Amino acid sequence: MASENYKGVDYYNLDDIFTDEEKAIRDTVRDFVNNDVLPVIEEYNQKMKFPEHLIPKLAEMGVFGPTLPVEYGGMGINNVAYGLIMQELERGDSGIRSFASVQSGLVMFPIFTFGSEEQKKFWLPKLAVGEKIGCFGLTEPDFGSNPGGMITKAEKVEGGYLLNGAKMWITNGTLADVAVVWAKLDGRVNGFLVEKGTKGFSAPEMKGKLSLRASVTSELVFEDCLIPEKNILPNSRGLKSPLMCLTQARYGIAWGVLGLAMECYDAALNYTKSRIQFGKPIASFQITQEKLVYMLTEITKAQLLVYHLAKLKDSGKMRPQQVSLAKRNNCEIAKNIASMAREMLGANGILDEYPVMRHLNNIESVKTYEGTHEMHTLILGEDITGIAAFE
Repeated sequence: MASENYKGVDYYNLDDIFTDEEKAIRDTVRDFVNNDVLPVIEEYNQKMKFPEHLIPKLAEMGVFGPTLPVEYGGMGINNVAYGLIMQELERGDSGIRSFASVQSGLVMFPIFTFGSEEQKKFWLPKLAVGEKIGCFGLTEPDFGSNPGGMITKAEKVEGGYLLNGAKMWITNGTLADVAVVWAKLDGRVNGFLVEKGTKGFSAPEMKGKLSLRASVTSELVFEDCLIPEKNILPNSRGLKSPLMCLTQARYGIAWGVLGLAMECYDAALNYTKSRIQFGKPIASFQITQEKLVYMLTEITKAQLLVYHLAKLKDSGKMRPQQVSLAKRNNCEIAKNIASMAREMLGANGILDEYPVMRHLNNIESVKTYEGTHEMHTLILGEDITGIAAFE
């Protein structure tokens, strides 16, 4: 199990360059995870349920859309502080971070960026306080890595738009009061706000997951749904718009998986220092120390990477390809660290008394969603060679 006196992992003294506000925000979320998430998360993971009772506390901390202006319910914080929020939430569980990440980066961001003033004023404050829950519908049953192939379509009719199609692997879908749905209108991708209760709209929960079990994952089905004219996102501009949203989500993931890696490292370090074999702690063996050093080194490198990425984002200089590099790298090292930690805990590593196996199962999903390792590899490959390896 993780240390009761968890203080994070900070080998290069990053705390010295974080501002007081950034540290205060991080520590608030860290305390919430310690006091409210960790005591219950294994139970919810086993039951395959999201701990909905935590939503008001998440909202009270301001973790929904915190980088947005105060007038729309945000806190106007910078992207270092936002990243630290994601880091701490995912230390608790990927499902908790996913909930907040979707609400912020995939629902509030597109409404803020592509919505009308009326849409922003109506939805954003309600989403910020958790009064309304949102989800993001882009991925389809047959189109994941190739979102441009989507077959969900909208047709202009009297009074609005007729929406038909289906979406898959939608976090928060069954819980959501509003879905930001991407569909082709006259062959061009547009965003629509589909409200719960719309005739012909259903969001059945997907069952049988062995990963992200403490998260709600759903299908979205649209059968002749009439979407009012006022619910189209007027400033969405083709496929580029949902891809901009994915950049926001990937940014949060790059920070989030650090929390997962840090928790697994902390669990492995504490366990190996106390587990006695052959008359001494297994942390005294060279092979164990090599694994711990690998974990610490990769976490430290990843921390420096996302910190600078945050600075690029705050200065308006961040490119989507730079986010791909961070998402790709940090998910890979988090998966390696979780796997190593599981091995170092031996048979105990599969018990829910320790967080490691749950995190190892979760990172399998997190490494895949919002762009697989392979897709981010090809995004970077095209960026550095000028040659697209996929159509």
